[in-house]
Amino acid sequence: MWETSPIPGSAPSLGAVAERAADQDEPNVPRGLGSRAEAGSPARTRWLDEGQQRAWRAVQVMQTRLNAALSSQLAAESDLSYADYVVLVVLTDKPQGAARVSELARYLGWERSRVSHHVARMVGRGLVHKERSAADRRGSFVVLTEAGRQAIEAAAPGHVAAVRRFFVDVLTHEQLDALADAADRVVSAIDSATDRAEHARIDGER
Repeated sequence: MWETSPIPGSAPSLGAVAERAADQDEPNVPRGLGSRAEAGSPARTRWLDEGQQRAWRAVQVMQTRLNAALSSQLAAESDLSYADYVVLVVLTDKPQGAARVSELARYLGWERSRVSHHVARMVGRGLVHKERSAADRRGSFVVLTEAGRQAIEAAAPGHVAAVRRFFVDVLTHEQLDALADAADRVVSAIDSATDRAEHARIDGER
């Protein structure tokens, strides 16, 4: 997944060949990596060209490195993990400081079971507690506690400083606006696909 350009004189890696192959007749795409000759493939795979691959890998590397840097900062300067911080951010943005597990799962991009396990650990540390939904007895809310509010208030200044140092202050206003617009479009596409899949699942259960 993270192959770089091949060293001069060496054979290109399978990942590099696969991603860089053009969306046309490409004789060098290995079988088994989604080539049009692959058995059961409904249509020819649209391989990434060089510019698309550069953008895609840049986003992946940026996200991974940013998450690692922000996680390290929080671990060094607070008692919160990065996941703790993101959960608390979602809750503090809510008027009642409460959100459903499914809402947290969608925001974090996690399976509900993983969110439930993480929330249980946060409950054990007193950062949140769970309440049954009055309208839906099968559902429950994750609710911010005073200890959780104090924890994020204490961690926020250092976290924001790190976000500025590693992200905001290295980009121009124009770059930030363009990146926000691009991110909104990607998230919208993912949300639409998720909603369609959920509607299909519900229809299939009827």
